[in-house]
Amino acid sequence: MNAAERLIVALDVPRADEARALVVRLGATVRFYKVGSQLFTAAGPSFVGELARAGHPVFLDLKFHDIPNTVAGSVAAAAQLGVTFVDVHASGGGAMLEAAARALRGSDTRLLAITVLTSHTAETLDQIGLPGPVEGAVLRLARLAQASGAHGVVASPGEVAAIRAECGPEFLVVTPGIRPAGSAALDQARLSTPAASLRAGANYLVVGRPVLQAPDPVAAAAAIVAEMEAAAAAV
Repeated sequence: MNAAERLIVALDVPRADEARALVVRLGATVRFYKVGSQLFTAAGPSFVGELARAGHPVFLDLKFHDIPNTVAGSVAAAAQLGVTFVDVHASGGGAMLEAAARALRGSDTRLLAITVLTSHTAETLDQIGLPGPVEGAVLRLARLAQASGAHGVVASPGEVAAIRAECGPEFLVVTPGIRPAGSAALDQARLSTPAASLRAGANYLVVGRPVLQAPDPVAAAAAIVAEMEAAAAAV
């Protein structure tokens, strides 16, 4: 894949018309888009299908976490929309992950498991009863996801190298928390640059606000792609 195919822009906007306008504006600079809970709640599955039918790979980021039967039905419905990636919380457990993986057999949709959200720190994990270093929790969940049939995980840049070493070269690592140099952290705690994340072994990078909130989103996306290309060439 070239760098542009590895950049996923998060359509974290409140309405379908805003999302459509952004997709049109970004044009050939971006192919892959993420639809999360905000846009999905506002625009529904029809917008997801619209993106997929237009030839855009879609990461449906709804982070399912429920009983195994419910999650299996949810990811199967996502596959019917033609999405490339759908995610569930690895903390839902092995039975839930296995049910989701079975539901996607025979489809082209790949199952990703959320490890630890990029907003978490060791202190916030301790608040919810998960003491210890963040990386330890991420690796436990990544191992569980791989053993349960997931195709990959979503993890912050700081854990990418450890996941790659633990889970091998074929396991997908999709990485949010990407901030070009000079960008504000906002509500994310575990961040890195596009180049550093690729060098650590990430397959795909998810970028939202650095593109969406830029004065020129096209130029911002192009700059990220250029940084990714330079990093890939240096590997």
